[in-house]
Amino acid sequence: MNRQVVLAALAMVVLAGCRGLPVADQAAPVETVIGSQADSAAAIAHRQRVLQLGLAEGDCTSPAWAMTGRVALSNGKHGGSGRITWSQSAGKARIELTAPVTRQGWALDVDAEGATLHGVPDGPVRGADAAALLRERTGWDIPVAGLGCWVRGAWANEAAFGAASVGYGEDGRVQLIEQAGWTIDYADWKLDAASGVDLPARITALRNTDRVRLVVDHWSGD
Repeated sequence: MNRQVVLAALAMVVLAGCRGLPVADQAAPVETVIGSQADSAAAIAHRQRVLQLGLAEGDCTSPAWAMTGRVALSNGKHGGSGRITWSQSAGKARIELTAPVTRQGWALDVDAEGATLHGVPDGPVRGADAAALLRERTGWDIPVAGLGCWVRGAWANEAAFGAASVGYGEDGRVQLIEQAGWTIDYADWKLDAASGVDLPARITALRNTDRVRLVVDHWSGD
């Protein structure tokens, strides 16, 4: 089965049956700083938050956490939406996308050696790079390595991903991160009662025509 047929099947069946994600009003950033070490009041407060999350070193594989929510994907030609579950611990992650109506979808297991994709024709399939594997077998460009940090409102390790440009809103919260060619926009945040830390509630990651939009319903930590 060729890649176009796989993509169409995933878009129409695997990710079918979900309503579009709501779009929140967005305010323009009032401050933009380059690099994670900028010394503005907002940047200092945000670094403290990142420290509380255990992400001070930009290691997106730790610590243990999980989230559930809704996702919408687009590559400029095809799009789809569904439910997402992301959980990780001890350097391993599992990402699941499902359609509630059909109960079909795929799952991606990521570890230090690479990634295994389940739920595709001729699968499961293994690859050295999670994002490349998804792109090749599904047509979706999902920045798996960096998204583990970005989805929690933190920049990824700058030695590995390049310098981050960070924009803050009037409330001092991060409103956007630009890194590794991706722009991550944060339309909403909410306080996580368990950790006492603000976590993103609506996130959009955009690069060229590729877009990943998330609405987080629930966060949980270790």
